[in-house]
Amino acid sequence: MATKTVQVNSLSIAYRESSGTGAPVVLVHGNSASSRVFQPQLESPLGEKYRLVAIDLPGHGESSNASDPTATYNMPGYAGVIVSVAKQLGLEQAVFVGWSLGGHIIIEAIPQLPQAAGFMIYGTPPLAFPPDMAQAYLPNPAMSAAFQPSMTDAEADAFSLACFKPGATEIPAVFHEDIRRTDGQARAGLAGSIRPGGYLDEVIAISQMTAPLAIVHGELEQLVNAAYIQTLTMPTLWRGAIQMVADAGHAANWEQPEQFNTLLEAFINHQ
Repeated sequence: MATKTVQVNSLSIAYRESSGTGAPVVLVHGNSASSRVFQPQLESPLGEKYRLVAIDLPGHGESSNASDPTATYNMPGYAGVIVSVAKQLGLEQAVFVGWSLGGHIIIEAIPQLPQAAGFMIYGTPPLAFPPDMAQAYLPNPAMSAAFQPSMTDAEADAFSLACFKPGATEIPAVFHEDIRRTDGQARAGLAGSIRPGGYLDEVIAISQMTAPLAIVHGELEQLVNAAYIQTLTMPTLWRGAIQMVADAGHAANWEQPEQFNTLLEAFINHQ
């Protein structure tokens, strides 16, 4: 699937768009990934029905690297890019879907997207400040590489495998390729942005939401602690519960696309 681009200040932002013309959906990928992780959605009956738009974050995929990393490689910087792209493409009323880092980004963008039809996050534990990392995440040594400017091949493999259910041994080429392409300053910038005023308090943000919030979670997730998420105040939580994807890990949309796509379509229609 060919990419298209839009300009956001000095950044060239790439995106992929499905063939559907129905209700719009914006898809935001995770750390060291790209819009290609949403291939099972873009090139599916779901993508043929709905207008799915998957964006490459700055420093990822086919988008340009940031000319000003300090201003771009953080939650407010990424959120500003997503909001700008949404406005340029007429997607302000879309459902916004964020995986892992992408989920944190769309929470950051909530105040700037008052017309959004809803927000779906998966692989994303909303964080307060200071972040309770020990409770929000499961202990996994692969996590440390997510904030390093560079990764060895072994670290990249471990990080990729942590995105799948335990026992997975084969890494889809796109995951390894995306890690290698990612601007190392983007990972380092994330670590530096975890400071007072560095990001929106996500726990407060979701407790004050008026738009529907869907939370999807891989049953065999190796990185994010579902028990932590269940303790949060979420007045607009869709169906009143976290939606579990059976036999899937962190990248639930890739491992179990049929289950994931069924949930996403139901959320699009708020069923």
